[in-house]
Amino acid sequence: MGVTEKETAGATAGVPHSALADTLLARLTTAYPAAADPERAASMRAYMKDIAPFLGLTTPVRRTLSRTVLAGTPRPGEADCTAVALRCWALPEREYQYFAVDYLRRHTGRCSSAFLPVTRRLITSGSWWDTVDLLAAHVVGALVAADPALTADMDRWIADDDLWVARTALLHQLRYKEHTDADRLFGYCLRQSGHPDFFIRKAIGWALREYAKTDPDAVRAFLARESGRFAPLSVREALKNVGA
Repeated sequence: MGVTEKETAGATAGVPHSALADTLLARLTTAYPAAADPERAASMRAYMKDIAPFLGLTTPVRRTLSRTVLAGTPRPGEADCTAVALRCWALPEREYQYFAVDYLRRHTGRCSSAFLPVTRRLITSGSWWDTVDLLAAHVVGALVAADPALTADMDRWIADDDLWVARTALLHQLRYKEHTDADRLFGYCLRQSGHPDFFIRKAIGWALREYAKTDPDAVRAFLARESGRFAPLSVREALKNVGA
């Protein structure tokens, strides 16, 4: 797999100027490679199905380095978030994308609804669960919660041919708890109930399992009512903590 030249070009197109991004990327591309572990990098790349090369940084090491990179820098604006994310996405090693995801999770509140197309670019470039799921639950979900008008975009995303875009729509309410739009969640699950891909079937189960922590009866009733519509994997995941 790996990040292709086409994907890299797509990630860097239209990057806004940001002095903050200049500072962060300069620090980042110095600090991260200095701590690289080639042996660990090879095993990480294999575990992640060769989606991208790795530097071999464990999560604790990476986050320690990130704190050094971020030290003394100001809070970003939306253009800064866009520039940091797209420039990190254009770098080959996966840890740079992890930095960007962490950065966006921390600063999504600084972004407007206009940031949603940026998240779509990230979701559809170098796509794999390790970045997509965090963007879905913590960035896209936060943007939609702040501007309910974006639910119209989610209604389009759930029908998208790109399975990662559809997975994002399924998972964007993952942290909503009692604020979950259950009708929309159930509708999305039904919309993709026949999808053949593991990652969609797993996402259906995960989204339902998470909502079951808030309203287990509603999830059980939904699955009973729609018996036979869902793959066994989805049902097992959904009922894992609440039973049939």
